[in-house]
Amino acid sequence: MCGIIGYSGILDAKDVLLDGLTSLEYRGYDSCGICIFDENNKFHIIKNIGKVESLRPLVNKEFPPTLSSHSGMGHTRWATHGGVSSENAHPHKAGKVFLIHNGIIENYSELKSQYKLDNKLQSETDTEIVAYVLDYLYNKQNFDPLKSIRELTQLIVGTYSFLICFEDKPGSIYAVRKVSPLVCATSLSGSFLASDLTALIPYTKTFSVVDENTIIEINPTGIISYDLNTLQKTELKQETITWDIDSAKKGGFEHFMMKEIHEQPTAIDNTIRPRITNDGLINFFDDGIEDNSIFKNINKIQIVACGTALHAGTVGARLFQSKILIPIETYIASEYRYQNTLVDDKTLVIIISQSGETVDSLSSLKKAKAENAKTISIVNVKGSSIARESDCVLYTHAGPEIAVASTKAYTVQVALIYLLFCHIAFVRDRVDESFVKKFTKNLYDTIPILQNLLQNKNQIKQVAKYISKSNDAFYIGRSLDYVFSLEGALKLKEVSYIHTEAYAAGELKHGTIALIEDGTPVICVCTQKDVSKKFLSNVEEVKARNAFVILIITEGIEYNKSISDICITIPKINDDFSVFPVAVITQLIAYYVAYAKKLDIDKPRNLAKSVTVE
Repeated sequence: MCGIIGYSGILDAKDVLLDGLTSLEYRGYDSCGICIFDENNKFHIIKNIGKVESLRPLVNKEFPPTLSSHSGMGHTRWATHGGVSSENAHPHKAGKVFLIHNGIIENYSELKSQYKLDNKLQSETDTEIVAYVLDYLYNKQNFDPLKSIRELTQLIVGTYSFLICFEDKPGSIYAVRKVSPLVCATSLSGSFLASDLTALIPYTKTFSVVDENTIIEINPTGIISYDLNTLQKTELKQETITWDIDSAKKGGFEHFMMKEIHEQPTAIDNTIRPRITNDGLINFFDDGIEDNSIFKNINKIQIVACGTALHAGTVGARLFQSKILIPIETYIASEYRYQNTLVDDKTLVIIISQSGETVDSLSSLKKAKAENAKTISIVNVKGSSIARESDCVLYTHAGPEIAVASTKAYTVQVALIYLLFCHIAFVRDRVDESFVKKFTKNLYDTIPILQNLLQNKNQIKQVAKYISKSNDAFYIGRSLDYVFSLEGALKLKEVSYIHTEAYAAGELKHGTIALIEDGTPVICVCTQKDVSKKFLSNVEEVKARNAFVILIITEGIEYNKSISDICITIPKINDDFSVFPVAVITQLIAYYVAYAKKLDIDKPRNLAKSVTVE
């Protein structure tokens, strides 16, 4: 959940660390800090409540231009153990040990008692406890970093990425991880460690994923990898970053969220085009799936994900259940791992995660594999933990998504799962070639529709101006429209802090309609022609209770114009593909509501981009 970076090299460390933390801030931004060696090998810790921009003047005051530093580490925090305070901010110091941490230590209380730390701790964090335990082990192991770190990993229970400096080892930074992500890289400028590739992009296009069974040491001359058990040197496998630094910049937009909304047509095209043949059929050869037996020899599909990714999977499951003709079940990842999900070797489990590091999804994947299920992951980050653990991986080609509220990741996930399920239906003889060709054409046809919507946003700004003055808002829909509404409601509550819920329109009379008051905004999604008449009757019901009705409707569906206060019309599109324009419209509504309220759109309160803790 937190952002971490380490650097050792020829550049000014304070600039590398502060710039890196700025690029990682979407992973946590309630406090931040750095720990650096100066040119005299003296350590300095500077930390502060708030964002990185508030840390810069403090660092510049401590480090005037006449004082240089070439090694250090930094942390931007999303609070877990302990509130938001400078004491709880990382790095933490204990004796000769300086430590930063992404993750949660489950047995911190036992460690605090075992090592009698009550009177030593300055913070409320589990991290400071680990720092003191490591300092004890470092002294016990005669100041051997590798043996000390190895013993530490044998004592602690939980998830972690640790970056560690030792006061008597200037220039070297050590790292070890379990579940929580970590990458490393080296260039002519020096050596780097980070929780995310965005911090590395200015310096190199190649990187290595830090394996769970290794200890990494970086120093000015390079990276050394050690086997965690034997402490013998090992080789690192290099990967290549496939996007450039401009992809991680705003590109003229005021916010990353708006930039990423506009990138959706290109991201969808980049994701589907490599998997669609010239004759309109689908294959996953480039993804390493040449044998379709993984799709033929199954009798059940389970989709496991969290938040937005779960909504993407639910859309695909709802659309293809009747075509594949085997059960397609969706599960919240944080619940899946604790349920008896009746998995066996005839089950295909699909894990969806933008980052590929979502801890609950990763744990669910491991559970499914332990029960002999076949596994496929849909992720955006190459070499991520979920990608490496899966039997097969399908990458979405969305490029970096920096805004905390997911936009383009959602639509590319839907597009990819549409392709996957259409292919499964085809290889299982549930649909024929003509169906597949028509399906892929319809998928391509969504791209110009999205481009057109993005050029005509004025009406959506009017909607946002009204909603921004409300305390509550509701989405309603039927059939697929209800599933689309779940994601629309999540986006609005994420970035605007307006209490927003999505309801199945047919359930209004079973209690929900009691929430409708004069002027309550109700966003009514109507794109499914087969249920449109029943749905529009539900809209009449909320309008009769004086709701402020915002109707999102597909061109050609007839309706009584008096039932809506504002109507947003979607160009004619096949019902099954209306998820894409609805997604763009609801994302824009959320964005402009937050903009009208003058909120921090890219970094909503209490949220972080990648959920790597339970």
